Amino acid sequence: MADSQVGGPATETVPLPKSLRTFFRVDDVRHDGDRIRYVGESLLPERALLREVAPAFHEAGYDVDFRATAEGDVLVARPHGSGREGVPWLNVVMLLATVASTLFVGAYGWYYVPLSTLTESPLTLLRAWPFTAAVLGVLLTHELGHYAAGRYHGVDVSLPYVIPFVFPFGTLGAVIRMRGRMPSRKALFDIGVAGPVAGLVATVVVTAVGLSLDPVAVPDHVLRESSRMIVFNNPPLLSWIAAALGRDAGASVHPVVIGGWVGMFFTLLNLLPVGQLDGGHMTRAMLGERQETLASLVPGALFAIAAYLHWVLDKGLQESVGLWAFWGLFALFIAFNGPANPVDESELGWPRLAVGIATFAAGATCFLLVPVEIVG
Repeated sequence: MADSQVGGPATETVPLPKSLRTFFRVDDVRHDGDRIRYVGESLLPERALLREVAPAFHEAGYDVDFRATAEGDVLVARPHGSGREGVPWLNVVMLLATVASTLFVGAYGWYYVPLSTLTESPLTLLRAWPFTAAVLGVLLTHELGHYAAGRYHGVDVSLPYVIPFVFPFGTLGAVIRMRGRMPSRKALFDIGVAGPVAGLVATVVVTAVGLSLDPVAVPDHVLRESSRMIVFNNPPLLSWIAAALGRDAGASVHPVVIGGWVGMFFTLLNLLPVGQLDGGHMTRAMLGERQETLASLVPGALFAIAAYLHWVLDKGLQESVGLWAFWGLFALFIAFNGPANPVDESELGWPRLAVGIATFAAGATCFLLVPVEIVG
C-alpha cells in the first residue's frame, strides 16, 4: 500500500493504495475520529469496488466499507479493532447476569433446592456451580472459537455476549458481533467453523465428566407434587459417549450432563445452513451464492418436522412441535438477511471443504426428532 500526503488544516499521512486511485476518484479525504472518509466517485459497482480495494486496506490494518451519500460516494476506512479499548462493560454485565440466572435455574430446577431455602440462604445457589460451569463452558468455548478465528484473520469481532434467561437452562446462548467486511470466503469459513468445532470438543468433555458423576435423584416431594415431568431426550452423540464410558444416560443424570445436552442442541441449531448462523456462513463459503438456494429450503424442512410430530405421531409432543415451528419462523426471518458476503470470492480448497462436511456430519449426530417432551 502506498501512502500519500493529503493537504488540509492538519496535514496527515493517510493510506491511498494504488487500487483505490485506479477504481475510485478521490475528491476529498477527511478524518472522523479514528476513521478516514474518502469522498468522490466510484468507477465500479459497490461489491466490485470493495473486492478490488479491501485487500490492500486490510493488509494495512483497515476495514473498509462503502456508502452512497448526498455529497457523493464515500469509502470509510476504520482501523482493525477500533472501538474495543477499555473494559467491555456490557459483556461483563451480561456474563455476571447469566452466571446468576444459571445458578438459580441450576439450583432450583436441576439440584431441586426448595425456593424457601434459596430465599433464606442465597449462598445455597453456589451448589449449582457445576451446572453453571458446564453450560457456560460449552457456550463460551463455542463463541471464543469464533473470536480466535476472527482475530487470526484480522476481522473486527467482539468478545462474546452471553444472554441470561430463565428455565430450563438459565440462558438463551451467546453471540459475538462481527464488524466490517469479511475479507474472503476462507476467512468466512474459518470463523464459521471454528465455533462448532471448539464447542463440540467442549461438549464431549463436559458430557464425559457429567456421566462420570453420580446422578442427582429427583426428591420424593417433587415426585409427589408433580405428576408430569419434562424429559430431555438424548441425541445420538450423547448416547454414544455414555456407551463408550459404560455409563447410563437415562432420565436421572448429574446436572453437568445437561450442559453437554445444551452444547449439542445449540451446535445443531447453529449449523442450520441459513443466514448469519454458523451453518449459513460455512455453506456461503463452501457453495458461494448458491447457498441461498439451500437456505430457502431450511424453513420448510423445520415446518415439515413440526407438522410430522403434530399430525402423524400425535403423542402429546407439543413442546417439540412448538420448538421446531419456532425455529422454522426464525430461519424464515434470518434467511432474508442472508449470510456475510466476502470481498474475495476465491473458492475454498478441498481441505476446508472436507472439514466443513465433517463438521456438518458431527452436527447431525446431535439431531433428534423429539428433543423435549412432557411425560406422566
